[in-house]
Amino acid sequence: MLEEEYQIDFFKENGFTRKQCPKCGKFFWTRDMERETCGDAPCDPYTFIGNPIFKKSHDLADMRELFLSFFEENDHTRIERYPVIARWRDDIYLTIASIADFQPFVTSGQVPPPANPLTISQPCIRLPDLDAVGRSGRHLTTFEMMAHHAFNTRDHEIYWKEHTLELCDGFLNKLGADPYEVTYKEEPWAGGGNAGPCVETLIGGLEVATLVFMDLQQHKTGDITIKGDQYRKMDNYIVDTGYGLERFVWASKGSPTIYDAVFPNVVEELMELAGVEHRLEDEEYSNILSQNARLAGLMDISEKANLFELRKQVASDIGITVDKLATIMEPVEDVYAIADHSRCLTFMLGDGIIPSNVKAGYLARLVIRRTLKMMQDRDIRIPLSEIVQMHIRNLPEYPEFEERFDVIQEILEGEEKKFQETLDRGRKMIQKSAKHYKKNNEKMPLDAIIEMYDSHGIPPEISKDAASEVGVEVDLPDNFYSLVADKHSKSTKEEKEESPFADRIRNLPETKRLFYDEPHRLDFEAVVLDMFENNIVLDNTLFYPEGGGQPADHGTLTVEDALLNVVDVQMINGIVIHTIDKIEDELHIRKGDLVHGKVDDERRWAHARHHTATHVVNDAAREVLGDHIWQAGAQKFTDRARLDLSHYKRISQEEIEQIEILANRMVMENKRVLSEWMDRTEAEQKYGFGLYQGGVPPGQKIRVLHVGNDIEACAGTHCTYTGQIGPIKILKTERIQDGVERIEYAAGEAAVLAMQQMDNLIRKSADTLRVPAEQLPATTERFFEEWKDLRKENEKLKEELAASRVSQLVDGAEDVSGVRMITEFIPGADAEGLAKMVKQLSAENGNLVTLLLSDNGGVKVAASAGKDAIQKGANAGLIVREVTAIVGGGGGGKPDLAQGGGTDPSKIEEALDAGKKTLASQIQGKA
Repeated sequence: MLEEEYQIDFFKENGFTRKQCPKCGKFFWTRDMERETCGDAPCDPYTFIGNPIFKKSHDLADMRELFLSFFEENDHTRIERYPVIARWRDDIYLTIASIADFQPFVTSGQVPPPANPLTISQPCIRLPDLDAVGRSGRHLTTFEMMAHHAFNTRDHEIYWKEHTLELCDGFLNKLGADPYEVTYKEEPWAGGGNAGPCVETLIGGLEVATLVFMDLQQHKTGDITIKGDQYRKMDNYIVDTGYGLERFVWASKGSPTIYDAVFPNVVEELMELAGVEHRLEDEEYSNILSQNARLAGLMDISEKANLFELRKQVASDIGITVDKLATIMEPVEDVYAIADHSRCLTFMLGDGIIPSNVKAGYLARLVIRRTLKMMQDRDIRIPLSEIVQMHIRNLPEYPEFEERFDVIQEILEGEEKKFQETLDRGRKMIQKSAKHYKKNNEKMPLDAIIEMYDSHGIPPEISKDAASEVGVEVDLPDNFYSLVADKHSKSTKEEKEESPFADRIRNLPETKRLFYDEPHRLDFEAVVLDMFENNIVLDNTLFYPEGGGQPADHGTLTVEDALLNVVDVQMINGIVIHTIDKIEDELHIRKGDLVHGKVDDERRWAHARHHTATHVVNDAAREVLGDHIWQAGAQKFTDRARLDLSHYKRISQEEIEQIEILANRMVMENKRVLSEWMDRTEAEQKYGFGLYQGGVPPGQKIRVLHVGNDIEACAGTHCTYTGQIGPIKILKTERIQDGVERIEYAAGEAAVLAMQQMDNLIRKSADTLRVPAEQLPATTERFFEEWKDLRKENEKLKEELAASRVSQLVDGAEDVSGVRMITEFIPGADAEGLAKMVKQLSAENGNLVTLLLSDNGGVKVAASAGKDAIQKGANAGLIVREVTAIVGGGGGGKPDLAQGGGTDPSKIEEALDAGKKTLASQIQGKA
């Protein structure tokens, strides 16, 4: 980054000097002529602990209001926070910064901002430092990024570097900070494809704000290099600031850790539950926490070696042993982490994230299970939901969390149950896997531990303990959870390959899509703009291209006297391509030809009904199941449709019936289906991010569809009134993955056909049982009970017959070299029946060998040998091996019991004789 980027008049006019830090080599600005270092860790230690740097102590609510009011007074518009789950993004799952609220559409210049300039206090979640939380004294999973943003264009500048620094300095002065203690450090910033000069605001060794001047975009031919990547200037340029609310509060209180400053009541309650004496008024104890936090600020403790080094340094500084320090700090660190993680879950679950094995749900479950494991380690025996409720009581500015607590509680109860089940089965799974590595004299690798966590939810601590019990070492890093969280924090969607026709159609105008303005019209005329292979591009069309879970329209195109069948329709960059099934050799279609198009009305209406029904079912499901419901996918067909919803438990039959009734009630109300093209920002402000239930469409203008209370950005074809949908019949529900329920349903004629099929099944069943349909349930239940009774009686008779047969078999046993042997053909007996008989015979007769064969499904073979017979040399396993070879099969087993089979029943007698000879040979060999 060029030095001139930081030659800002504000510095020169306010007594600042530019210096270079001798420790890190970075440049910074200061009013203190005697200062040498930049003021940032690790170049400078924390000086605010025990010595607050602002004139007054503030809590979160007070500090937030001070900030927002200050910027309102300075001509900024205050806007409401966005959710912590980034519903408007398809590249990240969680809101990681205030600027993420405005990416990608506002920052790219496609869409105007909701206000300009604006100020916001945005709750954010970042998990890459998960393992440092609690240990460092400063790391949080959830924090509020107070911010002010200005979105400038080359034609209209709101403000830039000068005023940004003036505002930042002014806010610090308002808080009573010593201006000579404040430093501004130069640090180029890059992220998310953008970059720009950046000034970090530091005081007391703590970075409290970051001021980014985003004016670069990544480009392969860019002439500016930042961190190895090429950038070029953007057409717009953005003031992107971030002020850490929690850090400002910490600095105002000077407490030993950020946790004691931000949620002291929760920390105090948890310390008591964990049996930890957390006495901040105790000078020695408070000094240990303070020293720990000061030194943690000087190093990255995300690695095991650094954590150990931190312990050594703190112990040395305060004059105690490392073991004593660990004894004091480990339970405290766990409690701090539990307090932080439970606040993170308050925001996650409060904003509608459903724990699962994918996307944001995976990250929520990761935090839940790490919290539960630490609670278990510290013997905190209350439900996790109670800790979340503690936070809700301390967050009155978020009343929506209290309103949703019943759902949050139910989710967490279910997750605790699943976690306990995981612990119960996890140890055995790990030990089984570890034995493989023990055979090869290997350590159990980190990848295997991560796989066990990802696939089965087994905590790494359990894996390490279980593996060590079978003598296998596991090298478990201290930053395990951070590694896993980072791996799952971004979308892994596959990049779409560019269409092979992209170059061909690049210069064609966008196709005028008539189906939005004239949804009932199915015939049209158009001009051919281009034709290649079996694809035709027209200047306008009524054919709907595949998209949004709705299949493409089919139909015909008539050119002169030729009829062409349209079998697919796709859209690429606004250009609709019609694919026809084939082109005759003699047919010549030229650019400029006039064609007549006709859409298959049955297919179009079936899709329109099912697409409109999807909105109705989604709305009904939200009313029945709760506001946390979020569409995870949808697909429409001509005969049915399906809707995938995030939900934390199976949908009950009663709930299915309620959803179906509400959906059909909406149909009968025959409400008008409304659509409007809106500016994206206006739509978001008016309707919220529920707009993006079905995905995030591109562009400044989005099509907003109103179906009853369901309002979404949707580009499909729909009915104009809900009454045109016809009846809606829910066909089935299923859990397609943990946390996602699928509802399958039919609408219109398809629903009638589905109900007729169900009626036919009932009628056929009633006819078979010769009872009226209304008596079918009672009759079926009666037959079932009778069948169970008959089955029990049958089993009893079989056992009596078997006992009688066993007695007869014993009486008919032959002497083979001093051992009694039964060799018998039992017609029709199954393998289970044979096994029962031979087991009983060997158990009751020590000097007996039994060989039984049947002709059930080929040949079934079973053999047994009593204890006395085995001592004389009998081996049932070897006998079965010889016998099954004769009948064209195989088998074997242990000396006392063996089974097998074959394919040639004609050899059964021969096989029985062979069994006798094999036994005789065994006895003689033993003798």
